[in-house]
Amino acid sequence: MKVIREYVNEMEALVARSVLEAHHIPAVVLRDDAGGMLPSMHLVYPVRLAVRVGDATHALRILDAPFEGDEYVDELLGPDDAAGHP
Repeated sequence: MKVIREYVNEMEALVARSVLEAHHIPAVVLRDDAGGMLPSMHLVYPVRLAVRVGDATHALRILDAPFEGDEYVDELLGPDDAAGHP
C-alpha cells in the first residue's frame, strides 16, 4: 500500500476514497484517533488515503482531475474513464 494523500478532515478522505472506488481502485482510509474517541488527533496525525502501489499514479490523476462536465476531463482521463467505465 502507498499513502497518496493526507487530510485533516476524515470526511474529505472518505469522499476521496469513494471517488477512487467508483473508478474501480480499492482504497483505504487510515487514521490515528483512538478509534474515533479523539478526533482532534487529526491535527497531529493526519488522516491518510492509501491505494495499491500499482494504482497510485492513476489514483492521483483521478483525484486531481477537474469535475465531470469540465472540458478537460476527457483529455486527462480518456473518454472511457470520464464516462465512468473501467
